[in-house]
Amino acid sequence: MIDDAKPTSRNALYRISQLMGFLLGARFFVAILLLFALYVSTFFLFNREESLRNFVFDYKVHLIIICSILSILAGGIINRFYDKEKDQLVKPFRSRLQNFLKEKYFLTAYVTLNALSLGLAFFVSHRVFVFFIIYQFLMWFYSHKLSKIMVLNNFTFVALTLYPFFGMLIYYQTFSLKILFLALFLFLMLFIIDVIKDTLTKNADRMFGYDTLPNRIGFQNTRSVLLVLLIITFSVSMILSIGIGFRNIMAWYFSATALIIIGTIFMLFRNQKNDKFKSLNLLRLWIFFGILAMLLDGIFHKYPWLI
Repeated sequence: MIDDAKPTSRNALYRISQLMGFLLGARFFVAILLLFALYVSTFFLFNREESLRNFVFDYKVHLIIICSILSILAGGIINRFYDKEKDQLVKPFRSRLQNFLKEKYFLTAYVTLNALSLGLAFFVSHRVFVFFIIYQFLMWFYSHKLSKIMVLNNFTFVALTLYPFFGMLIYYQTFSLKILFLALFLFLMLFIIDVIKDTLTKNADRMFGYDTLPNRIGFQNTRSVLLVLLIITFSVSMILSIGIGFRNIMAWYFSATALIIIGTIFMLFRNQKNDKFKSLNLLRLWIFFGILAMLLDGIFHKYPWLI
């Protein structure tokens, strides 16, 4: 009985490792965060007039968001395919888990996810279908070529992250100066995060032919570029804070962003061990707090009787 139990438990552990390898390869947990962000921004930012009931039963919105997540999962898989050698050096634990699955399973999942996304998109409309064909092509082209071109790699990565939000903006045709500044703020934050990440993977990028800012102009000059970007982000956050009004939760969030930016600058210029890693995670966490702030702010304004 004991001998039979050992192979069973070993097999279960192997299956769990395969599942975790696939989820990490497809960047499943990032996709879940983006799913949450898409729903929050769609209902509380882009869709200001529609009731919760109408939103819940608007199947087109849900299908577009599902298409976005399926495409993002597929994009994570194809990016992992092209970055496999680099990830083995930079992310050894994740790479070890992914090795439990053969490449053919990842490629099959990539084709299946993209096909399913396009099938649902075509069901919504031919325009949505074209929108997601372009999205999937750009994600493949980024992984294949653009990820190795200096600055363009950062710009494209951020643009592809924001692409589904742009789609929802077009769907609801909600254009305003506030949304423009919000998009600029998020773009700058994601751009800064991606550049800081490049400083952490500098040696691996050089080894595998990725032309990044830290490898081209050095860390000192890259830090100066980051300083300029952080100052611009600080200015945008102050404009948003004043423009929204201090009675709103989002206004307090953008006011507190000043402290986050000051802390990030301090860590980047102190340049002690793990400071770059800490600043990277601080900015990532602050974006997540921004999503929560938008959720609470939206609930407060749409459903004040719940507060």
